[in-house]
Parts: sequence; structure tokens; C-alpha cells
Amino acid sequence: MTQSRISAIVVVAAVTAVMWILEIFDHLAGNALDGFGIYPWSIDRLGHVFTAPFLHFGFDHLIANTIPMLVLGALVAFSGLGRFIGASLIIVIVSGMGVWLTSPPGSVTLGASGLIFGYFGFLVLRGIIERKTVDIVIMICVVIFYGTMIFGVLPQQSGVSWQAHLFGFLGGLFAAYVLPTRTRPARVTGGYGSRGSYGSYGY
Repeated sequence: MTQSRISAIVVVAAVTAVMWILEIFDHLAGNALDGFGIYPWSIDRLGHVFTAPFLHFGFDHLIANTIPMLVLGALVAFSGLGRFIGASLIIVIVSGMGVWLTSPPGSVTLGASGLIFGYFGFLVLRGIIERKTVDIVIMICVVIFYGTMIFGVLPQQSGVSWQAHLFGFLGGLFAAYVLPTRTRPARVTGGYGSRGSYGSYGY
């Protein structure tokens, strides 16, 4: 495993740990951090699109997001630290702005579900774009174990932000499409009496 992958996986674990620390603090502080959620069409709180994914409405909400965050986040992290950070930033912005623009007035949105749906979309489309065995295997596994998530992009349960799910998923697809693909280095051919060889390449 390359250093970039290891670093990215550590980042996933660290971000999830930070979510737990923030929720513990929020609980002790009487839900003081809930005010950093996304408020639709509130210009002065537009920056909350960057804080909302790391905050939750209670431990039940956080517990529901923890395992998918770790699993899907780690699978995205296998593509390297730079790609993981780039994908996460795109997903946070697209999901957050989608919620900010389309959620009903007076609502407040918190939670990592936008990121999770974004990672899901990223992994699915990445397998199609990359066409490498490992990406295809990951895509198939993600669809098998998390494929039913796709229904979360539809309005279903009151109090659940389908907007965050939908725009997070779209953000993941967009990230998979615009971020550079991993290319195999060109073959290097030696001179007379030498054998050609391929350079190493990372995932």
C-alpha cells in the first residue's frame, strides 16, 4: 500500500473521530453546535456548507453515518490522498449548495450523509471511467452492499434531507468525472540487447 493511500485512510479515520468529538461537545454544550448547520438562502450562513457535514443531530444520527463514512471513505481513499481530498471538497460544495438552494425555508441541515452519498456516486462512476480491475471490483462490491442507498435521493421520510443525498450523489459523480484518472506510464524500450520494461504506477 502506498504512503498516499495510508495517509488518506488515516484522514478518513481522523475525520470520523472529529465528528464524534464534536458531537460529544455538542451534547455537553446543549446542542450549541447545531447552529452551524445549513440554513437555506441565508447569505450570512452560507459558509456553513463547510461545517454542516461534520455535525449531527444526536448520537443516533452520528452512529447511522459512522460505518458508511468509514467504509466508503476508505474505499475512496484507496485512490490516493490528493484524489480523496479533491473528491471530498467537491462533494461538500455541491451537496451543501444544493441543500442551501433547494431545502424548505426555516429548515436546518446537518450530517455526513451528503459526503457518504457522494462517495457512493464517486466509487460507482470511477469504476466505469477507470476500467481497472480493482476499480471495477470496488464498484461491484459497493453496489451490492450499498446499492439501496440510491433510493435515499428521493423524498421519503420527513426530517431526512433527500436534498443532501441527491446533491451529494451528484457531487460524487462530478468528482469522479473531473478528477484526473490514473494512467499507466508509457513503456520504456531499452537499446540493443536490453529488455523493455514498464514503470511502476500507484493506485
